[in-house]
Amino acid sequence: MNQPLDTTLFDRAATFAVEAHRGTERRGKGFPYVIHPMEAASIVASVTNDPELLAAAILHDTVEDTDVTIDQIEALFGPRVARLVNTETADKSLSWRERRQRQMDRFAAADRDSLIVAIGDKLSNLRAIANDYRRMGDELWSRFHAPQGKVDIEWYYRGLAKALAALKGTIPYSEYLALLNATFGTSDHR
Repeated sequence: MNQPLDTTLFDRAATFAVEAHRGTERRGKGFPYVIHPMEAASIVASVTNDPELLAAAILHDTVEDTDVTIDQIEALFGPRVARLVNTETADKSLSWRERRQRQMDRFAAADRDSLIVAIGDKLSNLRAIANDYRRMGDELWSRFHAPQGKVDIEWYYRGLAKALAALKGTIPYSEYLALLNATFGTSDHR
């Protein structure tokens, strides 16, 4: 008989994420921000049931977007979860392009666990972009802080595809590539 899945860590992380993101809205969406980390965790769950990866997925934006610190994450959820969240956390003191380049470089050198958490976040973001692009067309690109709009967003998401390529063969990575090409067209630069 199978052991029941221990969801204690994930349950604590989900409750923490809901509290940390309380009252915030996903930009331009009109729904609670925490829906995005929940979707990221759902994507990660399609690859693994590792409780620390699932916890990191739902916590991935807490340090970047709230007053939560990486030290708090480590104290509450352990060093591995903190490391995974930290890999997802961008330095907001950098320019838009520098932040994105640094993130792509970090992912290109990251371990598989970090990439699994990253694909949850990035696929969730790309799903939102693809849906909004179908609905809004080129008007969508003005929502981003990217200096060159669509050109920069495409550069970033294609760069992420290369950085996350170690996940080839997983359902989320395949979906990511399909959405990337549906949104920006196919590219010979892959």
